[in-house]
Amino acid sequence: MITPIIMAGGTGSRLWPLSRELYPKQFLTIAGELSMLQQTIARLAGIEHSAPVVICNEEHRFIAAEQMRLGGFKHSGIILEPAGRNTAPAIALAALNAISNAADGEEPILLVLAADHVIENSEAFASSVEKALPYANNDKLVTFGIVPTKPETGYGYIKSGEKVGDAFSVSEFVEKPNSTTAKAYLESGDYYWNSGMFLFKARRYLDELAKFAPEILKVCKKAIAAPEQDLEFVRVDKNIFETCPDDSVDYAVMEKSNDVMVVPMDAGWSDVGSFSALWEVSAKDKNNNVFKGDVISVGSTNNYIYAENKLVTTVGVDNLVVIETKDAILVANKDQVQNVKEIVKKLKETGRTEHKIHREVYRPWGKYDSIDFGKRDQVKRITVNPGEKLSIQKHHHRSEHWVVVSGTASVLNGDKTILVTEDESTYIPLGTIHALENPGKIPLEMIEVQTGSYLGEDDIVRFEDRYGRI
Repeated sequence: MITPIIMAGGTGSRLWPLSRELYPKQFLTIAGELSMLQQTIARLAGIEHSAPVVICNEEHRFIAAEQMRLGGFKHSGIILEPAGRNTAPAIALAALNAISNAADGEEPILLVLAADHVIENSEAFASSVEKALPYANNDKLVTFGIVPTKPETGYGYIKSGEKVGDAFSVSEFVEKPNSTTAKAYLESGDYYWNSGMFLFKARRYLDELAKFAPEILKVCKKAIAAPEQDLEFVRVDKNIFETCPDDSVDYAVMEKSNDVMVVPMDAGWSDVGSFSALWEVSAKDKNNNVFKGDVISVGSTNNYIYAENKLVTTVGVDNLVVIETKDAILVANKDQVQNVKEIVKKLKETGRTEHKIHREVYRPWGKYDSIDFGKRDQVKRITVNPGEKLSIQKHHHRSEHWVVVSGTASVLNGDKTILVTEDESTYIPLGTIHALENPGKIPLEMIEVQTGSYLGEDDIVRFEDRYGRI
């Protein structure tokens, strides 16, 4: 039985300001009606498989769990990486977890997928996986090579060797080429884009890892030897895992093993690594524009324009990317979007926070949007999901005024618990122990006005928290 392993780490800095460190591109809905993570799970429908395993960063755990829940997708666990150590260790954790949870006599076969890819043809995707399965069953490590459609310089390539049925032996993995070399690759017909998707037995991968990167396997075994089950999350030992070497599965195993096969895949694949790639996979109007949100355009061509919160208008522009979010605007030439990551670098260097969080911030209980702020005041729109509860807490430097817009709030305020309903309000004095809960069946919408000498999110003393954040 195939066990899908969904790699949902990474920050997607080249899609800033849509993608941020605490809400990266794999959780965004930018190509279709589902988020990229949800699309990755949905396209598994054409394959016989067990419930997938999701691997993500500690900071993204509740976003991943909520997106799985909203999509109605079952999973067999969310493995949390306490630190980013690239794909080889992440897959090792998944393989060790799959083997420990397998039934007697069962040999888990891992289908390793990235959560931030677009694949337009799910049937072709499923067909390639089915073609790869006999090779994986025969102890081969299978990678999927994307049939190239242009001389792309942004991807690594796989050179095919001898044809064996529906697959090829791998002659070599090659780095991202220059344009001249990419054209030669395309014309030869022997090269495929390296998709970063794999199919192999869990134990076979670990055997090759032991041969070529034994330190990674040694650390991963120790880190997951006594996993901590926290709700639906699987936690590994942080201190041990942080000592693991940082290496990709390609460098650690695939490029060194003699048992690697490549199965071609022609399924409308893109890793959506930039706004130009996003423009390419999106539906366009008669002027080759892609518009998302409230956009009015006159005499403009070949643009990607995304309006999240405001009306965006253009006159006579060509080949631009314009991204408007609640707290940032990006304007870039479509041919220069690979350099968006340099903006992110400058944000970090200057101590700003726009690279890390959106104005609208997701929490395990819901979300909040900081809609206005001054030196001693801040206004937030708060949404608490049905049945969820914020931590029992207090603040040293601020008081809070809560106005319920819709739904019902159960409010602990000092030694009293009260219900606050639509058009009603309550006041939480500075230093008072308090908590907020939504006991109803619909989302609780509130306006919170904070006043005080310090309004930072770190002015919270938690006494009890169902999400383990004390």
